[in-house]
Amino acid sequence: MNLIANLVSLLQQKVLSKIPRFAEDAFLFIVPLGVMASVSSAFFGFLTCLVFIALIICFFRDPERTIPDEPNVIVSPADGEIKEIEDESYPGSNEKCKRITIFLSVLDVHINRIPIKGTIEKIAFKGEGKYLVADRPQASEENIQNIVTIRNGDTRIVVKQIVGLIARRIVCWAKEGDEYQTGERFGLIRFGSRVDIFVPLDTKLAIKIGDKVEGGSSIIGYLT
Repeated sequence: MNLIANLVSLLQQKVLSKIPRFAEDAFLFIVPLGVMASVSSAFFGFLTCLVFIALIICFFRDPERTIPDEPNVIVSPADGEIKEIEDESYPGSNEKCKRITIFLSVLDVHINRIPIKGTIEKIAFKGEGKYLVADRPQASEENIQNIVTIRNGDTRIVVKQIVGLIARRIVCWAKEGDEYQTGERFGLIRFGSRVDIFVPLDTKLAIKIGDKVEGGSSIIGYLT
């Protein structure tokens, strides 16, 4: 028994402690792969399952982030590259705003974060749509998406979780009426995607097209 306890302790110290934090959604893939690995009669099959488990953990990684505490700050809701900055209207409204598009490759962290402190005013899931390549302009309107509206007093910010060519699943843990702090996790998108953030028209932007941003820690701009 002591030998087994020592082996478990060694495994925790040398292996499990090295595994990065990852979203629980990963277990939907890890569990069946683990079962396949355990029943595989061939070493190659066992090794292949372990490689896929490692890739899944990498994709679902959920690193801690340092959240800026500056006044009136808007943080990025996602990791990725700034692809578009356009003057538009809020979804379903004629009120003008700025839209910033963030493209997430399969190599980016796919956890989504709340850009400002506030209350979830509305969540609208558009389940019928396309799976266009996420960095195409049409994807913002035509792809399957989840629209999350955050309200803080008179300030409204909208975040769109948008599927891409490979991404097939949007996860949103937030519910209407929930209160969030800046940078808190609220969902994720699986396997490559796009996130649009709609901010007030007079927002002082701190990013430009081509910039790489990190969810929760990179500053998108400042409310004025």
